[in-house]
Amino acid sequence: MSLKPRIAVIIGSTRPTRFADTPAQWILKQAQARDDIDVELIDLRDHPLPFFDEMASNMWMPSQNVEAIRWQETVARYDGYIFVVAEYNHSITGVLKNALDQAYKEWIRKPFTVIGYGGTGATRAVEHLRGIGVELQMVSTRAAVHIGGGDFMAIHPAFGKKPITDIEANLLPTAKAALDELVWWAKATMAAKAAEA
Repeated sequence: MSLKPRIAVIIGSTRPTRFADTPAQWILKQAQARDDIDVELIDLRDHPLPFFDEMASNMWMPSQNVEAIRWQETVARYDGYIFVVAEYNHSITGVLKNALDQAYKEWIRKPFTVIGYGGTGATRAVEHLRGIGVELQMVSTRAAVHIGGGDFMAIHPAFGKKPITDIEANLLPTAKAALDELVWWAKATMAAKAAEA
């Protein structure tokens, strides 16, 4: 068993005008600076999933749609996840919810953390995501990165237009905590699964 977890940063928005790339690239850089994980970026734009229309979850029967199967194969390669979360009407984006629904077995007993952004730092969306994650038998970190309020306004291209490095000092403590927890849970779940095998 590899002791270095493979982590995917999953961009949870596909809008042409999305802001997600800024926090995604920032958290990817923080994760890549560590020597205890391998991390890759996964963009939902590269996975044109249909709205979930299978007979049942792939926990109960194999999916038929080729894009859904390709998505499941992608998700399965990782030991944990960092979701990049926008808040749409107090919840996660529809495309992220659909992507979560398109797999099940692949998420089980794997940890995740979040970097959320928006007026309130996507706090409500992150809480919704945690509930969904529990149903998918995932493990959520306690810590998460929230880009909200004045920090969000300062770096958003429609408002302050500043680089994210201008607010980095406010984000680094929670990013470190979230990544530390993610690594701990990834190693713990990997070891437990190896012991069961």
